[in-house]
Amino acid sequence: MTLAIAFLLAATFVISVGGLALLIWALANDQFQMGQQAARTIFSSGEIGRVEDPGAAPTARARMQDEREPEQADSDEDAAEFEARARADASTRVPVNWWLASSVFWLVFGSIFGMIASVKLHLPDWLVQDAALTFGRLRPAHLNTVAYGWASMAGVGVGVWLIPRLFKTEMLGGRFATAGAIIWNIGVIIGTVAIVTGHSDGMEWLEFPWQADVALVAGGALATVPLILSLLKRRVQHLYVSSWYLLAALVWFPMLFITANIPNLFGGVEQAMLNWWYAHNVLGLWLTPLALAAAYYFIPKVVGAPIYSYGLSLIGFWALALFYSQVGLHHLIGGPVPTWAVTISIVHSVMMCIPVLAVAVNHHMTVARHWRLLIYSPTLRFVTAGAVMYTLASVQGSMESLRAVNTVTHFTHYTVAHAHLGVYGFYSFIMFGAIYFIMPRVTGREWPNHRAISVHFWLVIVGFAVYFIPLSIGGWLQGLTMLDAAKPFMESVLVTKPYLLARSVGGGLMTLGHLVFATHFLMALSGQGAIRAQATRFRMRRAEVAS
Repeated sequence: MTLAIAFLLAATFVISVGGLALLIWALANDQFQMGQQAARTIFSSGEIGRVEDPGAAPTARARMQDEREPEQADSDEDAAEFEARARADASTRVPVNWWLASSVFWLVFGSIFGMIASVKLHLPDWLVQDAALTFGRLRPAHLNTVAYGWASMAGVGVGVWLIPRLFKTEMLGGRFATAGAIIWNIGVIIGTVAIVTGHSDGMEWLEFPWQADVALVAGGALATVPLILSLLKRRVQHLYVSSWYLLAALVWFPMLFITANIPNLFGGVEQAMLNWWYAHNVLGLWLTPLALAAAYYFIPKVVGAPIYSYGLSLIGFWALALFYSQVGLHHLIGGPVPTWAVTISIVHSVMMCIPVLAVAVNHHMTVARHWRLLIYSPTLRFVTAGAVMYTLASVQGSMESLRAVNTVTHFTHYTVAHAHLGVYGFYSFIMFGAIYFIMPRVTGREWPNHRAISVHFWLVIVGFAVYFIPLSIGGWLQGLTMLDAAKPFMESVLVTKPYLLARSVGGGLMTLGHLVFATHFLMALSGQGAIRAQATRFRMRRAEVAS
């Protein structure tokens, strides 16, 4: 056993022990005793049956409510709850605006970097006059601005907004989260400039220099303060499953990020092992919990019904904590890595089917019972699409870890398509839906142009299909060609060209969708939407719809 393997096993053990400690705490505090009743924790009295989506147009909200009947009529108690909910949303306004506005900014920049890098794959002589515009710099700039700028900042922003909703208290320590957003932005700026100017650390997902790493750690730590303070002051005994995902993500990420960025810890093959241990875990133990926390909240809130099976939601969480931390080494199949270490990774990858199926059954069965709401609700449309692609990406990932499949797909564009199915198809779609729900709540205004939301959805869903499907086919053909000893390597390059053209077309549609989204977001942030008394409430009343 090498030092690197021993270190990674020890780090994984620490993560598992942390998860075990959380489990023991949960058992000691009766967190598993409520059964399906616990799924109602996020609802207030009489709220079940009320359809809720501030992102929908007023007339659409009225039609959505026609599909459901509330358990009881409005009451004075409901009015008091409305006011408490509005105060809770107001307590998050400043930090949420900082985190979400920054994430949208980095989404646009990351999309531009990615678009140029994509075109360079089939037009390699384009924009080669300056080293900063070469593929070797723009591609990692795209990856890092999307991962740490868009994805991470959107996830933290959504998490900050969820804190008072999950704990039913006004958020405490919001200024710490705001300061965290500013410092995190400084880190992403430093890291992006370093990559573009040729000062990358040279390891995928870890290209940022140590100065940027310090800023990200400090910013993330500050963003955690409101979660801890609000948790201690919570007004609920039971912690809803979304709370567990948020808590876990904010515990796991600093452990992973700090460990992977310790300078000169390992070199050579051992460094590659540490690199891929981190690169896969940052997806499964950071971005995935943030997105699932959002999905488990917004799906039942929009449809006005508890999640299908609360027991399954807990199984999904604890199975993720148990199985995911070892899956990264399947990226090194065929490399100079001990076979037993890779085999453990493959086994854990296949075992991930357990939490994935638990999440899939919960999300899809909850939506299936109220599927007509997809016609009217933009939040539900985006989040459901993301949930479907989580199922597909996870099953595909488990299959891809098998040696027989990996032999074909390794070192091909197939893996690029798979990565985008996870980070974009799953994660980003859920974040889009969450933002459409949140912004009217923190601004007190409608979205300025509801048609722009539909344009955004169709641009990104069609663009992603044009991106993902041809790139997957081209990557598989590329792998088969490389395995054919009778064919020269250049043939494996040429066979991908039409599929790379399709990738750029799809990427162009997605980028256009991001520009529509960013423009609409800025309009909402600048106060261009209509003020409505019920913009931050459960639903529109018919008198207001008529007016």
